[in-house]
Amino acid sequence: MFPEALTKVLLWVTERYGKVPIYITENGAAFYDSPQPIDGKIDDPLRVEYFRQHLRAAHDAMRQGVDLRGYFAWSLLDNYEWSHGYSKRFGIVHVDFATQRRTPKASARFYASVVRSRGAALFSAPSAAPA
Repeated sequence: MFPEALTKVLLWVTERYGKVPIYITENGAAFYDSPQPIDGKIDDPLRVEYFRQHLRAAHDAMRQGVDLRGYFAWSLLDNYEWSHGYSKRFGIVHVDFATQRRTPKASARFYASVVRSRGAALFSAPSAAPA
């Protein structure tokens, strides 16, 4: 929830262990999502902003010399979480647990735009994520 800490820990690892390849294997957060798609969409603006800020923090660490080779969103799909059951949603793809229908959330579209643009989408206007 504090993107600057991500930059700091990546720099600390590099300072302590040298320029080793680093992969962030899970980064994300649970925010309120609509329980069902509205007009075929799930808007999750807090998660979009979370990813925007944390990916910018990772970019900043890379700019300062960190050998960051991968960043993986946590989680692709909404799922059962041991400590929260089905009460919290973490995924960038909404899952209707009754039907198993999957709907990419706004955060999935944003994340895809970051990948497609090789990071340029991180520095464009927040409303620039494709619909």
